[in-house]
Amino acid sequence: MTQVQDMKLDGNAIAGLLREIFAVEMTTARGTCASCGAVNEVGRVEVYIHAPGTVVRCPDCEQVLMRVVHGRGRYWVDMTGVRCLEFAES
Repeated sequence: MTQVQDMKLDGNAIAGLLREIFAVEMTTARGTCASCGAVNEVGRVEVYIHAPGTVVRCPDCEQVLMRVVHGRGRYWVDMTGVRCLEFAES
């Protein structure tokens, strides 16, 4: 039996998923980590897609910033790890 390894990707891996939810380009949005205060563009965060849903972690302290689950025509977005999210108008 082959075991799927958790592959760490960058935030660009969730560009399509975020585009389905938000009406603006999100990979250039800047988020502030609620744990360590680091500010990073979404395109720079660590993304794990082989979890139950998608898990996004801070590249500085590895705390969970966001969890996104998609199923049955709905999205669940938990952003408790993001203190602030800044993005430009389209």
